[in-house]
Amino acid sequence: MEKSKVYFIKEITPENIVKIYEKLETKLEGKVAVKLHSGEKGNQNFIRPEMVKNMVEHVNGTVVECNTAYEGARNSTEKHKKLLEEHGWNKYFNVDLLDAEGPDMVLPIPNGRIIKENYVGKNLANYDSMLVLSHFKGHAMGGYGGALKQLSIGCSSSDGKTWIHTAGKAKHQEELWDNLPEQDKFLEAMADAASSVVDYFKDKIVFINIMKNISVDCDCASNAEAPCVKDIGILASTDPVAIDQACIDLVKNSGDPGTEHFFERVNSRHGTHTIDVAEEIGIGSKEYDLINID
Repeated sequence: MEKSKVYFIKEITPENIVKIYEKLETKLEGKVAVKLHSGEKGNQNFIRPEMVKNMVEHVNGTVVECNTAYEGARNSTEKHKKLLEEHGWNKYFNVDLLDAEGPDMVLPIPNGRIIKENYVGKNLANYDSMLVLSHFKGHAMGGYGGALKQLSIGCSSSDGKTWIHTAGKAKHQEELWDNLPEQDKFLEAMADAASSVVDYFKDKIVFINIMKNISVDCDCASNAEAPCVKDIGILASTDPVAIDQACIDLVKNSGDPGTEHFFERVNSRHGTHTIDVAEEIGIGSKEYDLINID
């Protein structure tokens, strides 16, 4: 079986994000959704609009986001729109809050291990293709956050986030914390949800991971830990499993003194189980060739 191609460039600049995208065989067409993490209020590590401006404009994309399922500045449409403005996203881009209004769009997962359907913002139906532009870092519940998290929790509506986190037990914010499942079931539900978005866009989806400001905490943390691993670079692939596995391997092999702290977070949450399951259910492959770009 042919290995997946993952392209890598060390210097993190707006121009290099476009450069690495151009190496991919898949070119996004039609109305392009650019899914990224716009940052929780108070978070200091999220990737700023200026860093991705060239890339979004290159594909003539629309920045898309979804409401959260936890207390904060993004768990309602009104608050979230205000924060998007504060963080400068509206200054440069058209921004579409996919689940600003219901009802949710339901994506089937007939072969899902844990969940058989995924709930995403109904505006997803307005897009022909998707660029999943992820900030690679740790995550309080998932262990790490990359392309697979962005596909699953990132693309899901507020109710959909609760559905994934509770492994299909609940769909409303107020029910979230009383229905948390065994950890592996949550991670497997993430892989299921990710597969539904990949299946929806088929060959019209690509992935870019930016390995900058690598903290153990996600951009959803209002008071995240400072980065513990030095910046590593930019990766691009058409395979979300391969790109996340490559990021894990790059941190592991970095020799950075903060690596142990980073993997304490990943391993304590069994985070790479999401990658394993995503491969098993056919989203992609952990076998890859890392292709360096000058």
